[in-house]
Amino acid sequence: MGLLRIPLYRLYERRLERALSTVEMPRHVGVILDGNRRWAKVSGLSSPKEGHRAGAEKIFELLGWCDEVGVQVVTLWLLSTDNLSRPAEELEPLLAIIEQTVQRLRDEGRRVNPMGALDLLPDSTARIMKEAGAVTANNPGLIVNVAVGYGGRREIADAVRSLLLAEAAKGTTLEELAEQLDMDHIAEHLYTRGQPDPDLLIRTSGEQRLSGFLLWQSAHSEFYFCEVFWPAFRKVDFLRALRSYSVRQRRFGS
Repeated sequence: MGLLRIPLYRLYERRLERALSTVEMPRHVGVILDGNRRWAKVSGLSSPKEGHRAGAEKIFELLGWCDEVGVQVVTLWLLSTDNLSRPAEELEPLLAIIEQTVQRLRDEGRRVNPMGALDLLPDSTARIMKEAGAVTANNPGLIVNVAVGYGGRREIADAVRSLLLAEAAKGTTLEELAEQLDMDHIAEHLYTRGQPDPDLLIRTSGEQRLSGFLLWQSAHSEFYFCEVFWPAFRKVDFLRALRSYSVRQRRFGS
């Protein structure tokens, strides 16, 4: 049965690809890469680290699929601010895998945009992310937002803080700012400033919540929740998400 399944999936992939060839693709796809630890457990692996390592490899497959269909921006949530409180024996190997992943993205010429409270991260992780962002800032092609130490509420607070500091530097008073402040002013200080808001948000592992992911930017996003754990996410699953997105009637709040 397993030998038959692979060619059947390939046939199904091609069928989905043909069906999607004439529809509009999302410009920006956000992904909550959930289920690494549970995948490692059900796979009988020795530690969560093996799940995180497999999940990191899956990222590069996803980016290839996004290239094929013309996605312009991908946001990957690798580590939340809450995750920073995990035990050191799990957190330290995970951070090492994240550092290796960011370095590989840099080496492969991807345009890396670090997102998150980098000041909360270990110095080596923050340095690698910042350097990758600086070195690849002018690279062409897909933008890869790497969200590490990320929380949606923290992002909005950081945006407001950045806005206040910028306006204070220009001599704007609080009263003047209060009179002119609108949503666009805050959006200009988000981690994703200058980028389109996400059209499609995908979460793996069966959890049906966003947990604060892109809290501001997701106001008009379409959501797709996938049962499969992230390391087991296949191209078929990605194409199904795109198919689901393609048949929805986007109302943008109306």
